[in-house]
Amino acid sequence: MTEILFYHLHSQSLDRVLPALLEKSLERGWRVAVQAGSDERIEALDALLWTYRDDAFLPHGTYRDSEAAAHPILLALDDDNANMASVRFLLDGAPAPTDPATYRRIVVLFDGDDPEAAASARERWEEAKARGFEPTYWQLDAEGRWNRKV
Repeated sequence: MTEILFYHLHSQSLDRVLPALLEKSLERGWRVAVQAGSDERIEALDALLWTYRDDAFLPHGTYRDSEAAAHPILLALDDDNANMASVRFLLDGAPAPTDPATYRRIVVLFDGDDPEAAASARERWEEAKARGFEPTYWQLDAEGRWNRKV
């Protein structure tokens, strides 16, 4: 069954957290789609993934690329799965995919300091439960590790 994970961003920004989560996904051999809420966010993420570390980059492309299907990480605006991703990250309140069962994992990242984002995440949580999924909730601890909360 598809895992649905909610990552509560509180003490760290999306720009700091997302690259590490994408690295872990690639290490596991997973193809990834990152669905954002705007073209501006796509542009910012595109730049970030090339420059987030001096000694590394994350191989990726955007939905506008003619070879979108070839990218291990694809930045997208809709739920099309052009690169046959097994993991989908949802940012900016992006809607859940129409067929969540085609993914191994769906990761909802939300800013817990933004009341609108937190409310949207709560709605997503309830929607996932209503569809028969067992979502999990994750927060960073003082050492910067993600811990599952009950």
